[in-house]
Amino acid sequence: MKKILLSVLCLSIGPVLPAQNILGAWSAIKSGDDGQEVEHVLIITDDYFSEAFFEKADGKFSGTKGGSYTITQENINFTYEFSTQNPEIVGKMESNSYNLVNGRLQWDGTTWTRIDNGTPGDLFGTWLISGRKRDGEVVKRDTSGPRKTMKILSGTRFQWIAYNTDTKEFMGTGGGTYTTINGKYTENIGFFSRDDSRVGASLQFDYELKNGDWHHSGLSSKGDPIYEVWSKRVQ
Repeated sequence: MKKILLSVLCLSIGPVLPAQNILGAWSAIKSGDDGQEVEHVLIITDDYFSEAFFEKADGKFSGTKGGSYTITQENINFTYEFSTQNPEIVGKMESNSYNLVNGRLQWDGTTWTRIDNGTPGDLFGTWLISGRKRDGEVVKRDTSGPRKTMKILSGTRFQWIAYNTDTKEFMGTGGGTYTTINGKYTENIGFFSRDDSRVGASLQFDYELKNGDWHHSGLSSKGDPIYEVWSKRVQ
């Protein structure tokens, strides 16, 4: 009887999916060509990932890559949508065996240390810009085309990326840490591909979730008023 109950219990619990264990943000430190320490920050959500790398000392941008992924018990399969250093991999899949041991993620010779597990941020996930307010009205934007502006957030880290999957063109990116407290979304810029001088700046916005969309308003990094709508990305 005990064996039967144990079997039923195991079936009811089911296997622990490895994908659930790797969600959040990860960091790895590598040495750059000039001897500088380069920090790699990896953000993994339910279906998408991004990796940004920048000099640890001053946030000088080095590169980024990312896209979608699937995972099995043995392998992580990355399908790239953007890559600054190797645009020829856009549209291609790369499979890597991995290990998750003592809170560290290992694959392809790199050991990643967990930064967060997807909490506590209210905005964990992958978002596409889907609208902007103009003259008091929100103008919606089609998110199904190849030209995308995507923002991916773990519990404490964010990265936005503008790119085109058809032309393999990369337009820009930025990222760092963020908080969501009492309706205020605050970005602390850790890297910015277009202007390294913005590193260290903090930007605060009002945010609200309406019918699943993220409404985001305030002043841009240039000081211009913005009102954006972001929608959760679905496959």
